[in-house]
Amino acid sequence: MTAYGGPGGGGAGRIGVGFAACHHGEILQGVFLDENDRPCAGLVTLPMQGPGTRAEFTPGPGNSAGQLTVYPADRTKALRAAALAIEECAAPRGRAPCRGGELTLSGDVPLGLGMGSSSSDVIAAIRAVADAYGLRLPPATIARLAVRAERASDPLMLGGGPLLFAQREGRVLEVLGDTLPPAVVVGCALGGGSPVDTLSLPPRHDHEDVRAYERLRSLLRRAVADADTALLGHVSTESARRAQRVREQREFGLLDRIAGRVGAVGLQIAHSGNVAGLLFDPAAPDLGHRLRRCVRALRTCGIPVTRTFATGTTGTTSEEHLHGRAHVRRDRPTRSDTSRRRAHLPALRDDEGRLGHGGGTAPARHRHRTTR
Repeated sequence: MTAYGGPGGGGAGRIGVGFAACHHGEILQGVFLDENDRPCAGLVTLPMQGPGTRAEFTPGPGNSAGQLTVYPADRTKALRAAALAIEECAAPRGRAPCRGGELTLSGDVPLGLGMGSSSSDVIAAIRAVADAYGLRLPPATIARLAVRAERASDPLMLGGGPLLFAQREGRVLEVLGDTLPPAVVVGCALGGGSPVDTLSLPPRHDHEDVRAYERLRSLLRRAVADADTALLGHVSTESARRAQRVREQREFGLLDRIAGRVGAVGLQIAHSGNVAGLLFDPAAPDLGHRLRRCVRALRTCGIPVTRTFATGTTGTTSEEHLHGRAHVRRDRPTRSDTSRRRAHLPALRDDEGRLGHGGGTAPARHRHRTTR
């Protein structure tokens, strides 16, 4: 925990801000062995720069937990995270936590697609509270608080490097390297963009599952070390295929066939939503032609195309960006943490509603206030 100032060196007394990015689903998710050879649920996310959540925390007087509020009012996970962060930040200062305050969230992460919208909300909220206390919490602390707030968390607090993360325990099982192999991803949405509650899915794994996922883990480790895009695509495809046994997606076979026809090295699917992507080798001499064929094939089959973006960067985000003063972020529509409605796909499109090729932040289609 790092202190970097604050009013009088005491408790929260200024408006704190925080930001957290999202991701594009998983490259690998399953059951793996931890350092004690214990089966443990884990995942490797596909980082994506651009969309995220901005949180602003305004401390207020009072000792009643009911005086801590959040806007939008249905972001209950972020509210829990803020309360936990207040307790965490007040303790080392030897003060009783001030439970009053207002948390305001804004952002452009589509809800329900499996892009880590709730984790983005939670992590941004924790960072905003810490900022109000003049503190920067270490990633391990943020991970612990995030899991307490939402039962399972994506590793968005750890940057964009490839790592195997135990999402229900909030700890890193393995750092796989510095960066994923380079790839171009054509994003799309399956199942009409309907949300999926993976915490409600029954756990299903046996010794064969563990062996299979450990093999994929080994292959992904090699793909990262060798910057092998084709092997990355193989691991991602096999992970998505195994996931169909627990949560069958009717378009999976179609997406797999399209990937083969248009020269993709593989596909990836979010395990907690319906965002998906087809992976391409950026070194392919006819990359542009492959991408155009891919977009046409998806649209012909009625699968909404969202955006393209590239892997192969470290995904490191500056301290100023994560913890510094107000970074204006575009807002997303007010929705419940557990909404069963379809996600707003236009949030992933470019200014003219077409497939984007930069991976930058998409234009806002909906806005709400960012301060109160």
